Amino acid sequence: MNKALFLDRDGVINAEKNYVHRIDDFEFIEGIFELCTLAQTLEFKLIIITNQAGIGRGYYTVADYERLTEWMTEQFANHGVQIHRVYYCPYHPTAGIGEYRRDSFDRKPNPGMILKAQKEFDLDLSRSVLVGDKDSDLEAGRAAGVRYNLKLLNGAGMPAECELELPTLHAIGDWLTRG
Repeated sequence: MNKALFLDRDGVINAEKNYVHRIDDFEFIEGIFELCTLAQTLEFKLIIITNQAGIGRGYYTVADYERLTEWMTEQFANHGVQIHRVYYCPYHPTAGIGEYRRDSFDRKPNPGMILKAQKEFDLDLSRSVLVGDKDSDLEAGRAAGVRYNLKLLNGAGMPAECELELPTLHAIGDWLTRG
């Protein structure tokens, strides 16, 4: 069985801004390419799981999202990193418009996207790692059975009482190397 490094998108791969959907607004977080290169060296499958309620809210289209995702994965490829798959959930239970206004097992904190990846890539979730910047990311990982759920604090410093909240992507890479 394979192991995966699950990455949230907004706040982990790119700077969190309001509903990023244009290339011009996409800003990679320092250390993401190095972290993914390291994880790839350690034989992790690289999988992105992202809520995209901006689609459901009508802020941008699926085509806008797909265009940005294709560009983003090309940037990873240009750095020698293979993103195995990007899963996304466009639904929102209260703010969605039309067909997008509904609950979804894929919307984090639900584990749907992770469980789909588990089946598609024959993943051993007990050997896998999830990196998110929100509690809902970590809740999804726990619900799916991901063993290590790491919260990226984006430079905010690490609380002494919580060993799995790490301040930077470099710190997560260091943790992966030791693991």
